[in-house]
Amino acid sequence: MGLFDKLRNELIDIIEWIDDSQHTLVWRFPRYQNEIKNGAQLIVRPGQKAIFVHRGEIADVFEPGHYELKTDNLPLLSTLAGWKYGFNSPFRAEVYFVSTKQLTDLKWGTPNPVMMRDPEFGPIRIRAFGTYSLRATSPAALLKELVGTDQNFGADAVAELLRSIIVSTLSELLSKSNIPALDLASHYSQHADALRRAVQEKIDDEYGLEIPQLVIVNISLPESVEKALDTRTSMGVIGDLGRFQQYQLGQAMTSGSGGSAAEGVGLGLGMAMAGRMMQAGAFSSPAASPPTPPSLWHIAVNGQSQGPFPAEQLLSAITAGQVTRSTLVWTAGMTNWAAAEQVPQLAAAFGPPAPPPVPGM
Repeated sequence: MGLFDKLRNELIDIIEWIDDSQHTLVWRFPRYQNEIKNGAQLIVRPGQKAIFVHRGEIADVFEPGHYELKTDNLPLLSTLAGWKYGFNSPFRAEVYFVSTKQLTDLKWGTPNPVMMRDPEFGPIRIRAFGTYSLRATSPAALLKELVGTDQNFGADAVAELLRSIIVSTLSELLSKSNIPALDLASHYSQHADALRRAVQEKIDDEYGLEIPQLVIVNISLPESVEKALDTRTSMGVIGDLGRFQQYQLGQAMTSGSGGSAAEGVGLGLGMAMAGRMMQAGAFSSPAASPPTPPSLWHIAVNGQSQGPFPAEQLLSAITAGQVTRSTLVWTAGMTNWAAAEQVPQLAAAFGPPAPPPVPGM
């Protein structure tokens, strides 16, 4: 090879795109004044297409391969440029490389809650998020509708548009599905497939894009609704709520034997729970219900005053055996503390007094 041949080979352009990004859809090859020399080498790697644009019109499209640019492999460009007998270097054209591989791990989500009518809960708001993949299927449509003259066009440039289409389509699907919110998790795959197909119909012909995969990761209810469901589930796990509350009351009374202020709080909680149980009918009432004592009551626990407690709670604690005959009580109008059985308003709650021990024979 002579010196001139070597220099001539060094002047031949190599047009290629080494894509080191993960989310680039279209990249324009940088050329000074868009000049390309006759015989330039074009390298299109797997997962790419090269598009030549001349004076705003899309000319030739090259699939993956290695090409030497001549008139015979640039037929459309030759026609647009008016080359009848070949061309001389240089010629001007814009070269765009379009990625045709899947761009993965793209995310979508509902920026605001979506309203839907649930057959069990009525009107509710839900949120959803997931991932999807994207691929260019029609480079010409993509260039015309979205890219324009951008030097670098990535998936993030269409992310907002696609997220809006996905969320809007998801709202339509959920409103028509009539599936209860509690059963949505078992239909994620079904909804994801229907959502992908519906979104694909909206973007295929217009933008030249394809969504090969779309995944629904989670559909969630508002936090307040989830807390209410957790409470409902907990009640179902507990089973017999009356027996559980009676156990809790006993535990609170037992923990009060230490005499600390915290123990008094435990007793107060126990008596409050006992009051709720009495209202719900958890404790069976005596055959003859005593009259309800007036006002608020204090009781003495380990030498300390606890309360005040409503009369209903005090009576339920007596029924549960947490307040005994000897427990000291006080209410407004009493001069001093007195045993509960000595207070007329409470005496009937203990029933008739037990007989004295039988004398020995």
